Amino acid sequence: MAELTGSEILARSLKNEGTDILFFLMGGPMLLAEASCIKEGIRALDVRHEQAAAMMGHAYSRLLQRPSVCMAASGPGVINLTTGIANALIDCAPVVAIGGSSPIGQFGRQAFQEIDQVAIMKPCTKWADRVHNLKRIPEQVNTAFQRAMSGKPGPVYLDFPGDILYAKIDEEQVDWRLSGRPLLRARPLGEPKQVEALVDALAKARQPIILSGSGVIWSQAWEELRALVERTGVPFYTTPQGRGVLPDDHPYSYLAMRSSAFKEADLIIVVGTRMNYIINHAAPPRFAAGATIARIEIDAEEMAAAPRRIDIPIVGDCKAVLQQLLLAAKGRVDGDRFGAWRRKLADGEARKRSAAGGNKAGEDEPIHPLRLCEEIKNFMRRDAILVVDGQEILNFGRQSMPTFAPGHRLNSGPFGTMGVGLPFGLGAKLAKPDKQVIVVHGDGSFGLNALELDTAVRHRIPLLVVVSLNGGWTADPAGDKPGRQLGYTRFDKLAEALGCHGEYVERAEQIRPALERAQKRVDDGMVALVNVKTDYRARAGTVSFADYST
Repeated sequence: MAELTGSEILARSLKNEGTDILFFLMGGPMLLAEASCIKEGIRALDVRHEQAAAMMGHAYSRLLQRPSVCMAASGPGVINLTTGIANALIDCAPVVAIGGSSPIGQFGRQAFQEIDQVAIMKPCTKWADRVHNLKRIPEQVNTAFQRAMSGKPGPVYLDFPGDILYAKIDEEQVDWRLSGRPLLRARPLGEPKQVEALVDALAKARQPIILSGSGVIWSQAWEELRALVERTGVPFYTTPQGRGVLPDDHPYSYLAMRSSAFKEADLIIVVGTRMNYIINHAAPPRFAAGATIARIEIDAEEMAAAPRRIDIPIVGDCKAVLQQLLLAAKGRVDGDRFGAWRRKLADGEARKRSAAGGNKAGEDEPIHPLRLCEEIKNFMRRDAILVVDGQEILNFGRQSMPTFAPGHRLNSGPFGTMGVGLPFGLGAKLAKPDKQVIVVHGDGSFGLNALELDTAVRHRIPLLVVVSLNGGWTADPAGDKPGRQLGYTRFDKLAEALGCHGEYVERAEQIRPALERAQKRVDDGMVALVNVKTDYRARAGTVSFADYST
């Protein structure tokens, strides 16, 4: 009778759950588990820092709408995962984190790297557990995947003590009955009475808007959202992470009138997003105090904790509830009713676009970050996956660079995590290798995970990285921010040393040719980095999300 180690059972369990890529950084006690995953046919993608493994998994999950797996060694290795895992929690990404730990038989004896990793992971995850019994490893692995995808998606953690990983058991004793059990993707309907109330509110409204977020992406409800927008004629806006569910150039998208629409809307339909600081908690003065607030949200606790009164709460899956709304609104909500409201927004948009400098990229040197964004916007393919990470470049990019496909926009997210850009780009390219992936980084945020360029080269993951090199963290026209200065690092030379194609740009007219040369190398299978020196004084005049802004 054949024997299996805990590591081999883990690897086979992951394979049974559909795992095709393992994002990891090697180390004990996980070496046998990692080798066993390779034997099972799982692609092992080793990174230069554990947080990058979690971040790559995050983007991979977001693009493919299913759980990803990252793995780390005990102690500091697992702790290094927590930045990426916490970011996944706030952004609702179903990352399954696996960590090795000190032997359970030596707990309390100050064993090597002994620390309570489950306790550390609990506040960073939806669910965290430790494996004690080899027979039940397949069950616990399946449970982890189920928990990651149930309700509002999010990360989970499974802790594997070293003695469990290397212990052996007869194969016939392992309980495989739940291994590979299909994930339960429940789609709860909204309460019919509340759906009717929302249709009634729409029929009475004069100036409604729809404000959607990542919940539409995780629910794969973009077709239903498009149908609702087009049949009712309601203008729509998205959170930064929710971009692309409808293309930014849709006729009912008025991006330049976002603030005005928020202030003047008399009905605000919040679909699949938290009412957090990103939308100023839907509070006055950013939103009208007298507006009716309707909200579609799968998490009842999230709904109950809303910081503003919800007049029409609908607890349910976005896709299912939008289907209910489409049925209920048929023949009752006339899209022409909101024609004057749309014309008002369209006219305001046209005035802003035609204002002096509204459409013209600056020619000044040093290069303004908006000019860089404009060049990237005009260069990128329509279905490109755009990843933006940093301070000023993120704020400027949010204003100026569009997204046209669901899930094809990734950024630092509601947790504001710097350093996600390059790992997100790698995870995105692995998920959708046929798409153009462009990572736009600030020079500060790039430095946090810059060595993942080495990961990209070693694993032949071709993508384009563009760095806005403004000499430090954030804009600093007065030169008085402590710790701001980083200098003008030649990241293009670093990239070349790691085996990438590098470009350095100091003049605006050089940007487009450099992008084209770099993309040609990417299309040939290479990693490319374009390092663009930008104006350190340029401060994005966007909404401040925090009281103590950097």
